[in-house]
Amino acid sequence: MVSNRQLIKDGILMKLNAEALRIAALSVAVLGFGQVSAAQEAQKMFIEGDIVRGNTPNGNTGPVCVLANQFKRRENVIFRIRVRNIAGQPLDDKNIKSIVVELSDGKRYPAEYRARPPVAVRAALGLTGPIDYFWSAAWLIPQDYPTGSLSYRVVATDMQGNTQEWTPFKDLRSLPVVMPGDVEYTK
Repeated sequence: MVSNRQLIKDGILMKLNAEALRIAALSVAVLGFGQVSAAQEAQKMFIEGDIVRGNTPNGNTGPVCVLANQFKRRENVIFRIRVRNIAGQPLDDKNIKSIVVELSDGKRYPAEYRARPPVAVRAALGLTGPIDYFWSAAWLIPQDYPTGSLSYRVVATDMQGNTQEWTPFKDLRSLPVVMPGDVEYTK
């Protein structure tokens, strides 16, 4: 038979063990939140982008600089990219060492930072200066490239060697699609 004194002693030990477990669980949770917070603070660059149809050496294959995701072989896909710091200000070629667009087939295309629209277009439109500045990379789809969707990612590297990756939505409507058929060029 167990005495009342033993029951009280066992009850106190059980309460102490339960309290120790709660403290341990709370400590693990706090450490976990701290790691998530540190990971969020580590992000120094924020990337956004889209894809448009570009002109080619042979001429245009449709409206240029219009959002698109369906392209035929020998069309020029332009990846437009903006990188911002944590304060939301755009980062230019003085802050960014490189930006590379990586296609899912392993091909890599470096982006360049330039004024937009290009000088020739500004002259044709009667503009005296650029409207915007951003990064862009061009991919002229080879004649023998397979049809279908492909994914891509953008990797930005700042002058200190920090990198940030961005991928578009995993929705086929957000990814470039190589369509069958021949392109027609206009000058």
